[in-house]
Amino acid sequence: MPVLAGVALLAAIAWVYLLAGHGGFWRTDQRLPAGDPQWQPERWPSVLAVVPARDEAAILPLTLPSLLAQEYPGEFSVLLVDDGSTDGTADTAVALGAAAGAAGLAAVRVVPAGPTPPGWAGKVHAMAAGLRAAGECDYVLFTDADIAYAPGTLTALVRAAVPGDRALVSQMALLRADTGWERLIVPAFVYFFAQLYPFRWVNRPASRTAAAAGGCMLVHRATLAAAGGLAPISGARIDDVALGRLLKRAPSRARCWLGFSTEVRSRRPYPRLAGLWDMIARSAYVQLRFSPVLLGLTLLGLLWLYAGPPVAAVAGVAGLAGLAAGGGAAAAWCAAAGLAGWLLMSVSFWPVLRLYRLGAWRAPVLPGIALLYAVMTADSARRHYAGRGGEWKGRTVPAGRRAQ
Repeated sequence: MPVLAGVALLAAIAWVYLLAGHGGFWRTDQRLPAGDPQWQPERWPSVLAVVPARDEAAILPLTLPSLLAQEYPGEFSVLLVDDGSTDGTADTAVALGAAAGAAGLAAVRVVPAGPTPPGWAGKVHAMAAGLRAAGECDYVLFTDADIAYAPGTLTALVRAAVPGDRALVSQMALLRADTGWERLIVPAFVYFFAQLYPFRWVNRPASRTAAAAGGCMLVHRATLAAAGGLAPISGARIDDVALGRLLKRAPSRARCWLGFSTEVRSRRPYPRLAGLWDMIARSAYVQLRFSPVLLGLTLLGLLWLYAGPPVAAVAGVAGLAGLAAGGGAAAAWCAAAGLAGWLLMSVSFWPVLRLYRLGAWRAPVLPGIALLYAVMTADSARRHYAGRGGEWKGRTVPAGRRAQ
C-alpha cells in the first residue's frame, strides 16, 4: 500500500503539471484568429486546394462540393490528385466538378499522382504531384478527401494567414463521432494529439514545438519553396507534423498556427472498432520513431499516468473500508492521491468531450481508453516487425524504414 500511495502521489503531481504547465493542451480555446477586420486587400491571394485521393469515390460526394462551393474573393481552384485509385475516384471528381462548374462554382482538375518513387510516402508524393501541376498560386490548401468545409472557411483561413504573416494555418478537423466506438475513441485521439503537441506552443514563434493537422493546411507557397518544398519530408508517414516542423524550424523560422474547429469536419466513418484500431496502429509506432525503448517507456508512462490513479483510489478506499490489507494512513494517502489524480485527468478530458458534445460522465473513463490506446500502440509495433507497418488501402510501410 505505501508503494502504491507513492506511485499515485507522483502521478497526481504530474497531472498538476500537465494542467498548469503543459501549454494548456487540454483546453480547446485555440480557434482560428479573426485577423484584422479592416484588412481589405486590393487583390486577394490566389489559392489552390490540393486533394490527394486514393479510392475515395464513396466519400467525395459528401465533401468535395463543400470545397468547390467556397465563395472566396480571390482566384480559387481545386486540384484532385488521383493516387492510383481503382474505384472510379477520378470519374467521380470529374462529375462533381462538372456539376459545380455548371453552377458557377470553383473549377476542379484531376491529375494522376503516378508511381510512388522509392523513399517517398504515398500521400506526400501525391501532394508533391499536386504542387508540380499547380501552376502559379500564392497559397496551397492541402486537404484530405474526407474533409467538408462550412461556407466562408477558406476566406477565414486566408484572413488569418496573410495579415498575421503566418506561413502555415492549420485546423484540426472535427472528426466523426456518431457511433459508440467513435464516441469512445475519437475524442481521446484528439486529446492525446494535443498532449503531444500543445497547440499554444505550436502557435508561439519562440517555441520549437511544431505540428499541423493534415486535413486542413493552408501553406504559403513561396515559404514552402524556400524550405525545399516537400522533398525534405518525402518519406514522412506523419506528413502534417513533418510539414509543421519543416516550416517552423527552417532557417526562415516561419510563423505557424494550429487550432480546433467545428467548421472543418471529417466525414470518414469508423463504424466498428477495427477501423479505428487500424487508424491508430497505422501511425503510433511511427510516432515513436520505431524505437523499442520509446515504446517501452510510452507503455509504462501510460500505465503509470492513467491507470495508476484509479487503481490506487480503489485500493485505498478498499483498505479504509477493511476490504483489503494495508489500511490506516497508507490507505488514506493512497485513496487521496489516487482520487486526486483521477479527478485531475477527468477535468483535463472534459473540454474535448464538450467540443464533441458528449457527456461529462465519459471523462472518468479516460483511464480505460488510455489502456486501449496502449494496446493499439503495442500492436502498431507488432505490425511493423511483421512487415505490415503503416498499412493503408493496400500500401504498407516497409519494415526497417525509419522515415518520420
